[in-house]
Amino acid sequence: MSIKLAVFDIDDTLIDNSSKTNDFYDRWNKIKVIDPPMLCYNSGRLPDDLLNLIRKKTIPEPDFFIAGVGTSIYDFKNKRTLKEFSQILDEGWDLEKVSEIMGGLGNHVTKQPGHFQNDFKSSWFYNDATEDDLFKIRKILKQTNLDVNLVYSSFKFLDILPKWANKGNSLEWLMDFLKISAEETVVAGDSGNDSAMFKISGINGIVVGNAQPELYHETKDLSVFYSEKPRYEAVLEGLKHYGVEWSEKDPKNEDQNADIVDLKSIKLMEEEDFEGISKNQLKVIRTGYEKAIEAIKKNITPLGFSACSLNDNESSGTDENYRSVWARDGSIAITGTVHLTHDPEIKECQKRTLQTLIAHVTPNGQIPSNVRIEDGVPDYSGVGGICSIDSGLWLIIAFHDYVKATKNHEFLREHFDALMKVMDWLSAQDGNNDALLEIPEAGDWTDLFGRSYNILYDEVLWYRANVCFGRLLELLGNNEKAGDYLRWSQVIKREILLNFWPTTKSKIYQSTTFAERQFSLGDARYLIAQVTPFDFSWRCDVYGNVLAYLFDVVDKEKASSAFRFMWGSGVNDPYPVENVYPAVHSGDPDWRPYYTVNLLNLPHHYHNGGIWPFVGGGWVRFVNKLGIREVALKELFKLAKLNKLGNFHEWEFNEWAHGKTGRPMGKAFQAWSASEYILACHELKIVPDDIKK
Repeated sequence: MSIKLAVFDIDDTLIDNSSKTNDFYDRWNKIKVIDPPMLCYNSGRLPDDLLNLIRKKTIPEPDFFIAGVGTSIYDFKNKRTLKEFSQILDEGWDLEKVSEIMGGLGNHVTKQPGHFQNDFKSSWFYNDATEDDLFKIRKILKQTNLDVNLVYSSFKFLDILPKWANKGNSLEWLMDFLKISAEETVVAGDSGNDSAMFKISGINGIVVGNAQPELYHETKDLSVFYSEKPRYEAVLEGLKHYGVEWSEKDPKNEDQNADIVDLKSIKLMEEEDFEGISKNQLKVIRTGYEKAIEAIKKNITPLGFSACSLNDNESSGTDENYRSVWARDGSIAITGTVHLTHDPEIKECQKRTLQTLIAHVTPNGQIPSNVRIEDGVPDYSGVGGICSIDSGLWLIIAFHDYVKATKNHEFLREHFDALMKVMDWLSAQDGNNDALLEIPEAGDWTDLFGRSYNILYDEVLWYRANVCFGRLLELLGNNEKAGDYLRWSQVIKREILLNFWPTTKSKIYQSTTFAERQFSLGDARYLIAQVTPFDFSWRCDVYGNVLAYLFDVVDKEKASSAFRFMWGSGVNDPYPVENVYPAVHSGDPDWRPYYTVNLLNLPHHYHNGGIWPFVGGGWVRFVNKLGIREVALKELFKLAKLNKLGNFHEWEFNEWAHGKTGRPMGKAFQAWSASEYILACHELKIVPDDIKK
């Protein structure tokens, strides 16, 4: 059944108040909805406030809006309030009596400003109210013969409404008024006061990725679409999920700021600049794309993607482990090349990589860190015999991306039991049940770098792995269990923000983290690198911050703050980017004696502030997602120059480079260096079809 009515909450569902942008309005005007449904807003804001948002072009013009948490309905096209609805609200309602009772509850309950009130809405601030607190208020109101609705949201906002007034009842009235069924209606929201919409029998629901925990709790037994994307991006994704088709408008008819590039115009370019880069620079980028494909193919082996080209690197001693299919490297190679569905050789190697790793899952669910190509022997530990936690995290993410790209659901069914074991093993790494994993020292990709316990990079991957596993369950039709993982992912996200973004501002949550107890140290401008029960590191994990935005753990405002810090610190000079800032020097509390082994982790070397091209690919995508495309293109050109340098030949796509000199080091033709460059080119949409093929 087709969708005829789309009903959206506004604040933190469509718009981000803190950023003061018109992102949803701009995005909505850049798409073309095929057979568009009627558009309705359902907001806690009052009518004048909503009309002002529409006048300022913060939100597009709707057909209707429901205002004041369901206390009035406005027909925007005909410019009139539907008084038929208002007439049913008087029953059992006495605004003066409600105000008198609420005002007598004590100083912890305070009245909201007048512009949040109306004749059918009494609004109050009540921080961290419990279910028992709300029950007592309901009981007091009922004892005075007031039959009302209590709507509590965001651990702070309490609205007292007439019996028939809430977002659900008002929407049901409007649907009946328009003769539109629940099956023909889709709703979207982010907080507890939206839950009444989702509870309408038969309705289609979209829970945005930044939703409050209360909405996940209220919808846990309902069949709804949980998006990992934030705000309007989730809404657009959800519309497609429910069959509302939309496409990008022709960029040739858009202004110069359109985010889709006309590839034909690239082919016709002469020497003029293309969005800040010259034709020659663009040629280097496109040549790099072709060379990256060649580099990836050098890593194709019978067992899957090798970490680096076996034929172009000498290996001895501990370097022998490069001649392996690594869970981490191989998974990143898959996520970076899933767009290359036209290349059967690469596509088959993606599948073999996953098969090789899954074939060696232990009975308790541990993924090997790598499998030797010569004899197929798995290794479950890294340096010093420490297990690799992020190997399993990356495998879940890569498996999701592969299945999503190939639509190979049979492959998913074949290996699902093994994937479930992996998720169980990963969950066991959360030993204190605080939603965050406890990582042993050197237990992730920086396996010669001394960080441990709650590490930003790993926690961001843990969030993403839960989202991906939930999506895989959806593909298998198990929506109820999928909802469990998607809801848990939001708990993980909340804990990441609480623990890794210290602030002097008070929180609305009751729990107190170590980072919060140390608030006197200041406000973060980026997600900090590490938190333990005893201290935390203010270093900036560049890759962790990049992934946090690419995976929608942080919003655009926080990502912009992190970008300004990293850009100002020069992490992208001479090439993108250093993996951590600042580097650790001898005498620093974070220094470890083993950093001097083979001089590998001296300052600005390897994991200690070295430049990693695969992280650079994520950096380019990060900058592009922020909307500063011209800068992203320039960074992509710098990344191309880095990958071109080489020790013996051009276009070696080396493993890493010195953080200050920029000279390439490590193995040549590294799979993830090439794959992340490929993915960056695709996301910037500058690779014409003739090169792709």
